[in-house]
Amino acid sequence: MPVDLSSFDNSDFQPGGAVKRGLWYFFNVLFMLNPWNPFIGLKRGVLRLFGAKIGKGVVIKPRVNVKYPWLLEIGDHTWIGEGVWIDNLGQVEIGNNVCISQGALLLSGNHNYKKSTFDLMVGKIELAEGAWIGAKSIVPGGTKIGSHAILTAGSIAPNELKPFGIYKGNPAEWIRQRKMEDHD
Repeated sequence: MPVDLSSFDNSDFQPGGAVKRGLWYFFNVLFMLNPWNPFIGLKRGVLRLFGAKIGKGVVIKPRVNVKYPWLLEIGDHTWIGEGVWIDNLGQVEIGNNVCISQGALLLSGNHNYKKSTFDLMVGKIELAEGAWIGAKSIVPGGTKIGSHAILTAGSIAPNELKPFGIYKGNPAEWIRQRKMEDHD
């Protein structure tokens, strides 16, 4: 059976009321996507105003796009690079000391290509403490990134990255163990 997008129906997907989503769209464009807003504290405040749980010391660079802040949790001292898109149709939990580099995509929603109706599928994304998501990489819904794991630049995460693993490719595969050195 061929795909029939005219029969697509996601009316059961309700990520927040229409007024809330409309207001967020305006605030997202004005404060988050606006490259002329360098004020990190203002960005954190706006995200919190719309229900995001934001830890202390979080750095949010310009042009970060967040779909639904009420489905977002960010731990302490996490960095979110320029042009990151958090397309969180589902819950996204980002731990402490996580680095999400420039242009990375966190995409918690997708479509079921096996159905002619192209049904919406939503999955949680979890990034554990100390994880590093490389520039221009993709983390799809249903993915768990383990503590201190690295997804290298331009890679696409599989369902799970083990703690302290370094992963590369499409789909990303384990290439070696991450070794941490103490700093003096």
